[in-house]
Amino acid sequence: MIDTFKIIYSINIEDVQNVAEEELERKLTKKELEIIEDKLGDYIDWYSAIDITIRNEIVNSGKKNCGE
Repeated sequence: MIDTFKIIYSINIEDVQNVAEEELERKLTKKELEIIEDKLGDYIDWYSAIDITIRNEIVNSGKKNCGE
């Protein structure tokens, strides 16, 4: 049985801080991290990301029936 609550992909504080250090040349403050935590999901088009992955990796690759 498939665990429907399993997390498939996640972004953690280290990921955010790595980007901040590359882009801003500094780490974010606790307050800035709270803003990112609150707003990040608004900038990620989850539906399209899932749809594109399904189309590219399942439909277009001929793996329509993986047997799982």
